[in-house]
Amino acid sequence: MAFATVNGGTVHFADEGEGHALVFINSLGTDFRIWDELVAPLKARYRVLRYDKRGHGLSEMPTGAPTMADYATDLAALMDRQRVRGATIVGLSIGGLIAQELVRLRPDLVASLILCDTAAKIGTDEGWALRIGAVERDGIDSIAENILKLWFSADFRAHRKNEFNGWRAMLTRTPKPGYIAACRALAGADLRAAARAIHVPTLCVVGDEDGSTPVALVRELADLIPGARFEIITAAGHIPNLEKPEALRALILSHLHSIAKAADVERT
Repeated sequence: MAFATVNGGTVHFADEGEGHALVFINSLGTDFRIWDELVAPLKARYRVLRYDKRGHGLSEMPTGAPTMADYATDLAALMDRQRVRGATIVGLSIGGLIAQELVRLRPDLVASLILCDTAAKIGTDEGWALRIGAVERDGIDSIAENILKLWFSADFRAHRKNEFNGWRAMLTRTPKPGYIAACRALAGADLRAAARAIHVPTLCVVGDEDGSTPVALVRELADLIPGARFEIITAAGHIPNLEKPEALRALILSHLHSIAKAADVERT
């Protein structure tokens, strides 16, 4: 556990291991503990940087209304501080949009992308306004059950009650200002044009029971990005790193192997 002041706010992060850097960006309403099980075996072979985006987990919420570019600039400042370059960025949900903005703003930091359960444009103005209004009036608890149905598969909700209750607690304990700010940034983000300009190796992944960014939406993102690979994880919802960490880890390792092989070919 570590803290640093970057881009005007205090950020909570963990930087572990050595080798090619993997940077993990959380979804809305979570902190970086959602990656624990997935990354545990990776730290023996790779450098793993995780952090809580502003207003989530133990990270501070600076004043103002952040845009998606601000979230990406936060991450860029952290990577600069930690001297991370040429990383594979793994972004989940809003983390995927932050990753797309990062490669647009700071291509020197990004060697490849893994975009999980995300899109170039998520939701509608009306939908985000309704969610923000509900949270402002009645708190995150008031929307939690509907959100969790989108996050997790029916099997997970029925048979993994202890884990389900724990992740529900994480969602509902997210600081309200941080949650609302992220919702507003999502409402204002349309990265479809920028996605067409991404030219790093990219893997797009989605759980087949994702209710937040369904399979068709993630496939649309993959179709926008030149040469992107598209994969579906079965029996998983919006957060496959919690439901199916082994399956997502295998796809990450396959992606890393493919880019390493391509780099070897270029050198010969």
